[in-house]
Amino acid sequence: MLDLLIIGGSAAGCSAGIYAARRNLNFKIVADNVGGEMALSGQVENWPGIKQIQGFELAQQFAEHVKSYNVEIDEGWRVDSVSKRENYFIATAKNAKNEEKTFEAKAIISATGIHPRHLKVPGEEELSHKGVTYCTVCDGPLFKNKTTATIGGGNSALESAIMMAGIAKKVYILTIEPNTPENKSGFPSGEDILIEKIKSLPNIEILNEANTYEIFGESKVQGLRYRDTKGEHELLVDGIMVHVGMIPNSQFIDVEKDKFGQIIISQKCETNIPGLFAAGDVTNLPFKQIGIAAGQGITAALSAIEYINKWKK
Repeated sequence: MLDLLIIGGSAAGCSAGIYAARRNLNFKIVADNVGGEMALSGQVENWPGIKQIQGFELAQQFAEHVKSYNVEIDEGWRVDSVSKRENYFIATAKNAKNEEKTFEAKAIISATGIHPRHLKVPGEEELSHKGVTYCTVCDGPLFKNKTTATIGGGNSALESAIMMAGIAKKVYILTIEPNTPENKSGFPSGEDILIEKIKSLPNIEILNEANTYEIFGESKVQGLRYRDTKGEHELLVDGIMVHVGMIPNSQFIDVEKDKFGQIIISQKCETNIPGLFAAGDVTNLPFKQIGIAAGQGITAALSAIEYINKWKK
C-alpha cells in the first residue's frame, strides 16, 4: 500500500513528487512520458529564474530534481482506471506492450495534463504524420524552405508560426477571428509581444476569419481549403501545424468535471472524492502555465500529506 500515487510526470507531477519525497512518503510517480506538453513547447521564456530554456530541457531538469531524492519515475505507463475501495484507491496502468500494473494507494494526485485538439475535418486523420502535425517543435524542421500553414489563434499557434518563419520560406497563419482591434488582429487570447512579432516577420501572412474545412493530398499534404467572408479558397502548402486548443487527459477517472472535461478542484486541489487530488492543466483553473502547474502540484502534495496524516485503516 502506497501512501501516495502521483499520475503524471510534467510540472505538476514532478513538483508534487519533490514535496512528497521531502516528507518521506512511500509513493510512486507513474507517467506515460516525462514532460508532457511542456517538453514539446519549444522555447520557454516565462519560467522564473531562467530567462530562456527549451521546454524539453526544463522537463528533464524537473525529472532530475525528483530523481535526486532517489525516486524513480515509472515512465511509459498510462493509467487507464482509478477506483476507490473503502478508504483507499486502486489504479491500473498499461504500457505499449499492453502489460498491466496495479497500484494501491491511500491518496492519489492526478497531474495528467492535456493533449492537442483536432480539427475533425476530412483528410486530417489520413494525413496525420504525413504533413499534418500537432507539434511544431517536433516536426517543424522537416519543412525547411517549404510552405507551411499554422491553424489557430492562441499563443501556441503564434509560437508555431514564429518558429516556422525561421525554417520555411513562407508561413500562413489561419485564425477564425476577425482583424479588429478588440480581437487583437485576430488573436484575442494571444500575448501582445507574440502578435507584434508575427506582424513584423516578412514571410508570415495572416489569414483572418479563415475556417479550415478540408485538408487534401495523396500520400502527403498538398494543401488545405478554407472559407472566409469572401468565399472558399484553396491554399497549397507542404505542412500544416494544428494548434486549436487542448483537451484534458481526464477520461480515465470518474470524478466531478466541468463541461470541457476539466477536473473541478478546490483551492487546496481537492476533488469531490476525499483523498483524490488534481493539479496542473487537467484542472478547471483557467490559466494553463508551467509556473501555475508547478504551484498546484505543490498544493496538491501538501493537501495529500494532510489527508494521509489523518488516514485510518
